[in-house]
Amino acid sequence: MSGHSKWANIKRKKEANDKVKGAVFAKLSRIITLTVIEGGGVTNPDANFKLRLAIDKARAANMPKDNITRAIEKGHGPDAASLTAVVYEAFGPHGVAMMIQCTTDNTTRTHNEVRSILENRGGKLGSQGSVAYLFQKCSVMQFDLRSSDENAVFEFADKVQAFDIEEGEDVATVYFPFELFGKAKDLLGTLQPTVSEIEYRPLSRVSVASEAEAKKIVDIAETLEALDDVHTVYTNLE
Repeated sequence: MSGHSKWANIKRKKEANDKVKGAVFAKLSRIITLTVIEGGGVTNPDANFKLRLAIDKARAANMPKDNITRAIEKGHGPDAASLTAVVYEAFGPHGVAMMIQCTTDNTTRTHNEVRSILENRGGKLGSQGSVAYLFQKCSVMQFDLRSSDENAVFEFADKVQAFDIEEGEDVATVYFPFELFGKAKDLLGTLQPTVSEIEYRPLSRVSVASEAEAKKIVDIAETLEALDDVHTVYTNLE
């Protein structure tokens, strides 16, 4: 019985891991497909910078090559999948603001799912512009200083008009105008960013009174990100 129990536990863990991995792959597939659609059907990552970054992110998550190929194929041709990028603005509990980034083929479904999660947990959807002014939409590129020349990183930051550089242990993160994201690939030279994306960066942070209140915000964000259509939730929680 103990052997059977052990096998059952291993099987359950594997099934749970496979389920999580499948959800991650589904989100990445949507993002890849959307980059092809928004790139005018261009399927060559060398000519579609956003697609290249999406593929790099998928590979980093060990997404199979066949899954990547299928996601690319869905984004071009007469039968191209109809996906849309949507960002919802929301108010969480305790005065915390949220920007919820989605990729969906049915905005009504996604809107209803997001609203339901928020309302059941003490939050609510906001109107367009109600929260966005609290965030700065920007490009972000991160470099590993163990393999990237620090001077080259600072030269790149100057070229892309960076408004902030954060340095950590062996890591430099460059924040620059999102409008320059597409042009940045021509300014990298030999640099290879480990992270390249558009994000919503809080202009200021909101503190909450207790760990329990903070946990409530984190729980909302994690529940939203568990939805197939949601791939990133940004908050201004301290």
